[in-house]
Amino acid sequence: MGAKVLDFSSTKLFLAPLAGYTDLPFRSVVKRFGVDVTVSEMISSHALAFSSAKTLKMLQKSPLETPYSVQIAGSKQEIIKRAISVLNTQEGIDILDFNCGCPAPKVANHGNGSGLLQDLPKLVELLRLIKEQSITPYTSVKVRLGFDEKIPAEIAHALNDAPIDFVVVHGRTRKDGYKKEKIDYQAIAQMRKILRHPLIANGEIDSVQKAQSVLQETGANGVMIGRAALTSPWIFWQIRHNTTALPTMVKKDLVLEHFDAMVEFYGERGVVMFRKNLHAYAKGHNGASAFRNVVNAMVDPRLMRESIEEFFATSALEWGSAPLVTLNKRSV
Repeated sequence: MGAKVLDFSSTKLFLAPLAGYTDLPFRSVVKRFGVDVTVSEMISSHALAFSSAKTLKMLQKSPLETPYSVQIAGSKQEIIKRAISVLNTQEGIDILDFNCGCPAPKVANHGNGSGLLQDLPKLVELLRLIKEQSITPYTSVKVRLGFDEKIPAEIAHALNDAPIDFVVVHGRTRKDGYKKEKIDYQAIAQMRKILRHPLIANGEIDSVQKAQSVLQETGANGVMIGRAALTSPWIFWQIRHNTTALPTMVKKDLVLEHFDAMVEFYGERGVVMFRKNLHAYAKGHNGASAFRNVVNAMVDPRLMRESIEEFFATSALEWGSAPLVTLNKRSV
């Protein structure tokens, strides 16, 4: 990040790490709309430690992405140290974020992700290790409110002993998963009062009005948005300009730009990978179901591009009707 400082004196907007979605092509699209910080997909410290080609590709960033955060998960000290030694050879990483919020059983049940919320002393110990080993300018942690029960005060007090630069809090426990009715902004507000670090609020923020109300209720230094950005990447522009209006743009051109970036980054495999993004972009459009059925069978880049041009040029969008995207439990 050079001389640039991550300044929390003004509200900061973060794109959340979502497994299978927030890759370089998508982050490049969102960056156009004024998000402050983009975060990689969650990366296993074990995969990093053994430097698989696929994992190293996940670290790549767009030239637009500054500050850029890489999120890792793990719980074994030696593996984390090896992973950080790999990250220290990569240029352009400004923030190293530690995942302590992933609810996926295959992650949490092995003591990683939200599983670490059951052992706060170990969590703090690992954060100290990350700060000691990493050469990134900033380190951070993403947590939930607890594992099976809410323990926001205990988590906040523990994190005050950790050498981190900020905390991201998802307003649910691991047990709550993504149940909308379980979101608890008051618990985030309780953590904000205790924490000596800046706090970023995360969870169910899907509009300008919701972002403003969460900031007011929690006293957070910023918000992190994931699912809503998949259907409306311009939400960051709207929050930044305090408006419900849309930026001057044609949605078809945005989708095509994202598609072209996917094919450039992944090759022909990007066509298949982009199907899930098209499902998100098509939500709220007339004929979305039939369009999904058509693109689900496509593998040819030329045919998919033609289908995108046709669908988004002729299909009307019912603004405000598109629901949040349903995520798998690997996402955070």
